[in-house]
Amino acid sequence: MDFDDKMRPVFMISVAAELAEMHPQTLRTYERRGLIRPRRSSKSTRLYSLDDVERLRRIQRLVGECGLNLAGVERVLEMEEQLAVLQRRLGELQADMERLAAQAREELEATHRSYRKELVPVGSPGEVIVVTSRRRGSR
Repeated sequence: MDFDDKMRPVFMISVAAELAEMHPQTLRTYERRGLIRPRRSSKSTRLYSLDDVERLRRIQRLVGECGLNLAGVERVLEMEEQLAVLQRRLGELQADMERLAAQAREELEATHRSYRKELVPVGSPGEVIVVTSRRRGSR
């Protein structure tokens, strides 16, 4: 199943409530609180996606297992969304950093290749060193 399938609104409220193991009125309460935003059909029927059902289950766990009230759930969901945004941004920055590091390595290598490789002979004081010229391109 791909991302688009999970986002497609296909379930009416009764089916979504059953899948999330909760009462339809609870879904309406969550909607009023802004915890869930089902899409609406042309006749204003609430339609839920698989992603919405997963979110409803997440809300149920936060309330049931963690003992959070709906204000706490709102805050946790906000923080999770902020974390997801930051993680995406971090991934983008890491990709940028890797790209820039590769570019810097390439530029450094090009600079090193452009150097004229000349050896400077060093001898003891007073020693005469004779340097013969080399042809260009030879090593």
